Amino acid sequence: MSYDKLTSSIFIDGTWREVNSEKTETIYNPATLKAITEVSYGGAQETEEAIQAASTAFPVWSEMTGRKRSRILYKASQLISEEAGRLGKILTEEQGKPLNESIGEVKGAASFLLWYAEEASRGYGEWIPSSVKSKRLLVIPKPVGVVGAITPWNFPASMITRKLGPALAAGCTVVLKPAPETPLSAIELVKIFERAGMPQGVINLVTGDAKAIGNAMLTSKEVRLLTFTGSTAVGKYLMRESADHIKKLSLELGGHAPSIVFEDADLDKAASLVLGSKFRNNGQTCICTNRLYVHESVAEQFTSMLKEKVEKLKIGYGLEEGIELGPLINERALEKVHAHLEDAVSKGAQVVCGGEKWDDALEGHFYKPTVLSAITDDMLIMNEETFGPIIPVQTFTDEDEALRKANNTDYGLAAYIFTENTSRAIRASEKLDYGIVGVNDVFPAAPEAPFGGIKQSGIGKEGGHHGMDEFLERKFISIGIE
Repeated sequence: MSYDKLTSSIFIDGTWREVNSEKTETIYNPATLKAITEVSYGGAQETEEAIQAASTAFPVWSEMTGRKRSRILYKASQLISEEAGRLGKILTEEQGKPLNESIGEVKGAASFLLWYAEEASRGYGEWIPSSVKSKRLLVIPKPVGVVGAITPWNFPASMITRKLGPALAAGCTVVLKPAPETPLSAIELVKIFERAGMPQGVINLVTGDAKAIGNAMLTSKEVRLLTFTGSTAVGKYLMRESADHIKKLSLELGGHAPSIVFEDADLDKAASLVLGSKFRNNGQTCICTNRLYVHESVAEQFTSMLKEKVEKLKIGYGLEEGIELGPLINERALEKVHAHLEDAVSKGAQVVCGGEKWDDALEGHFYKPTVLSAITDDMLIMNEETFGPIIPVQTFTDEDEALRKANNTDYGLAAYIFTENTSRAIRASEKLDYGIVGVNDVFPAAPEAPFGGIKQSGIGKEGGHHGMDEFLERKFISIGIE
């Protein structure tokens, strides 16, 4: 793909514009470390203008019928699907994941808009039977208002539509701040919303100074809800700083997902699924396997199967044919992965395969997919989210021990079970202290289902009708009659 030296990335009240300071930020390809383009570096002033535009647009958009809003979302979904190849290449260049994964993500982004196009007409209220003859009791849904949406770099397309889809369907207007590493996908999606007929001011985009943009959202009375996907540390900050205005929050935060392989599992299927979970997006997903618990009776066999599959993975530039593993997003991510590896080895872990940086052909942030054995609970990798391509394998003796180890964390986003025993699957699913549980399934996210964690993995749900509930208030109307 070719880009201009400067890509306009500030979209306010239906107009693409530059920032007043003329500051820019360079976007790099993490596989080649070459500059792709520069984007506008906005801050508080641009964010305040975007909030005002969203506030002005809110009455018209919120009073529009759900059916009319749905037509625009349908159109945007259609356009994204039609241009999945082009959008996928842009995503790969700025984020690094292999092209087939990028195209899959773009199609997933379209599916969220399709789902919420359908939900836009289903904001049902209630007529409550009154205990008093002279009253009629009515509950109606009303959109929250202006939404501040802050999205991450690991899924720069689908995380946007997973937030904007329900917000727009509910009748909210939005100020979007994408991750500084991956603004290009956001720019292209906003352009598609434009082409789909989105009224001016309904969607606004500001890139640049994360702290200044976030603080402008936090201190604005007009922003009634913040929806954020990212680290638990930032989520805690948003909770503290939003208290002055009692903002609603929808937070999808960090994870430390366990996968449990029981002795009765289909081992080959489980190994393939663990591989898919851990190395999708090079381990840079909040729901990927971080801790792998394997029953001691099958641990040696399973680890050997896993090693064989991992060593066949093809690393490289995501736009090349057959690539299965791209780079990490930046040098800081690479250093964290290696630090977790060194800590584990210093405490007795054995490197089954991988365990070092990969620089055979490219200068980007590559790390060999790694499997570790002889894992103990005191290792960093068992207590912190690695966000990279390392699988630590630890054994267990019985079901109770496995569940106890899996639940021994402050996180509670996703967990996975591999078993062919239906009773065990149900029993273990109910005991796992997580918002999402996959049974012989490591790809649980779907537009029609609620996605979100418990404990320090966040509050609120994205997806399904539950996702639209986050963007609605319930107004109670009591009518006295004669």
